[in-house]
Amino acid sequence: MRPVDANVLLKDEALGVEVVMKKIVGALVLLIVAALLSCSNPANSQVNSASPHTRSWVVSTLAGTGIAGYQDSTVGGGGQPQFNGPEGVAVDPAGNVYVADQNNHRIRKITPEGVVSTLAGSTEGFVDGAGTSARFNNPAGVAVDSSGNVYVADYGNHLIRKITPQGFVSTLAGTAHKPGRTRGESTSAQFNNPHGVATDSRGNVYVADYRNHMIRKITPEGFVSNFAGTGTAGHVDGPGTRAQFNKPRGVATDSRGNVYVSDEHNHRVRKITPEGVVDTLAGIDTAGSLDHNTGLSAQLYYPNGVATDSWGNVYVAEHRQHRIRKIWSMGAVSTFAGTGTAGNENHISATSAQFNHPTGVATDSRGNIYVADHDNHRIRKIEYKAP
Repeated sequence: MRPVDANVLLKDEALGVEVVMKKIVGALVLLIVAALLSCSNPANSQVNSASPHTRSWVVSTLAGTGIAGYQDSTVGGGGQPQFNGPEGVAVDPAGNVYVADQNNHRIRKITPEGVVSTLAGSTEGFVDGAGTSARFNNPAGVAVDSSGNVYVADYGNHLIRKITPQGFVSTLAGTAHKPGRTRGESTSAQFNNPHGVATDSRGNVYVADYRNHMIRKITPEGFVSNFAGTGTAGHVDGPGTRAQFNKPRGVATDSRGNVYVSDEHNHRVRKITPEGVVDTLAGIDTAGSLDHNTGLSAQLYYPNGVATDSWGNVYVAEHRQHRIRKIWSMGAVSTFAGTGTAGNENHISATSAQFNHPTGVATDSRGNIYVADHDNHRIRKIEYKAP
């Protein structure tokens, strides 16, 4: 009989302790996730109509009748405003909401009081100019900076447009009617169906260049560069110039300089650090709507719009599954709103509400979420309040 090696016993004992500790840590993570989800998910919160202090995530209609059309608010803020396939949405520090009203070829504005007006645009085309004398071609993404300038991903014109607070529209970058991926000075640069647009605190503009499979960057001086992506469809993490995307649709930034991308045909949300390194935040190869306490085990289904909040959470408009998903700052993925069935129901419990192909999503400083509910022709609002 061979003698027992004390070192082996100690090693086995240490491995056993390590395994147990990993199980304990894993169990604690699951408990924390469950607790957080129960606090944030209205489906797990009791709504007591007798208690005015009970709050939940409530989905309501901010603007839109549910019928495709074009109508601003009447004088005095009345009437029944209409949209036609709203695609993108953004919020400024004052609480104004901007909408890329795609099929109306206009940029609309909704005040905190709910008054809807046309900020810029008229019929389909390409014209720079003041307000409604300007023209867009299927505007998709919209963003606003701290100075009140609005940026538009003019999808059909292959341009990035800029609208000043006074309502004057100009071309920030791109060559009209000439898709391509040339980088350089703004007037000579090219895009190919830009879809998403976002700004950062330094005045840079980021573009989800959909058919170029790239994320582009426009500096305050007007220079366009390739921030991430090779131009070839694929899924590769790593340094920006070697990373690959497959039809990136939405883009957002956070206060730390990170850029988030809804990588639609890869069914993933990607994260780009200020140094330009690309990583996968959530999603796998297989499309689906599986929630999970780990982002790389969760499933997404053709993610569209993407937004961040002040707490480091990321919200995703899941277009084909009629849901809004949430990627927590700690990495878990949950269903934030929507049943997964197309519809138009508002509800005092967000996960019991219905959307119809939501495309754009945005947040404000109070933590409210706004959704461009494309096929319902509405702008929806999700806020934490007493029903």
